[in-house]
Amino acid sequence: MLAGDAAQAAWERLAYAAAIGPGSARARRFRSFGERSAICFPVAALFGEEYIEIGRESIVGPHCTLSAGIMPGYTLGNIPRLRIGDRCLLGRGSGIVTHDSIEIGDDVFTGHHVYVTDASHGYEDVTVPIGRQFGESKPVRVGDGSWLGHGVVVLPGADIGRHVTVGAGSVVTGALPDFSVAVGSPARVIRRYVQGEGWVRVPPPGDGQPGHGQPDHGGPDHRETGEG
Repeated sequence: MLAGDAAQAAWERLAYAAAIGPGSARARRFRSFGERSAICFPVAALFGEEYIEIGRESIVGPHCTLSAGIMPGYTLGNIPRLRIGDRCLLGRGSGIVTHDSIEIGDDVFTGHHVYVTDASHGYEDVTVPIGRQFGESKPVRVGDGSWLGHGVVVLPGADIGRHVTVGAGSVVTGALPDFSVAVGSPARVIRRYVQGEGWVRVPPPGDGQPGHGQPDHGGPDHRETGEG
């Protein structure tokens, strides 16, 4: 028991000491690294730091990946490619992989194992392995104050608005408007906030219901988003 306690305490001290924080040698590789931000230890993969900006008071959880470019040393020009805003939290085991442009707004939180990318693989040339083919990169944006649930995948071209909840396990392929709740693969809006009405349900396509939907003054149902 005592040996286990000692090992746990030693690991916690190691994790604290090995985290990447402002002023550290690794943080100085980034295009910018905000005050009181940290990338927790251990890191899964980290390269292209010179194209990555991290705002103030943001936390990247353990076992996460941040990468800009196809591989270490890949040249992307003299502009930032990945921006993470202020006061963000990226959950354990998550990854953000950019070849062109990903913008994460302020106060964006994610669950564990969330994946965001602006690029994918092609498959059209049958003489070349799919892993060696790259599709067209499309910019990705996640708006201020949004929440991405456990296991969400955000694909090239996705544009998530402000204060958007994306339910666990959803796959975002297109645009989601401000002040909405979306679930599914591909993710679709099931609720949105309407001024003067509050949160209203959005009927599924083809059900023939007119208007904004049914009022729902209780807010999002966590059973639908998989977050409770």
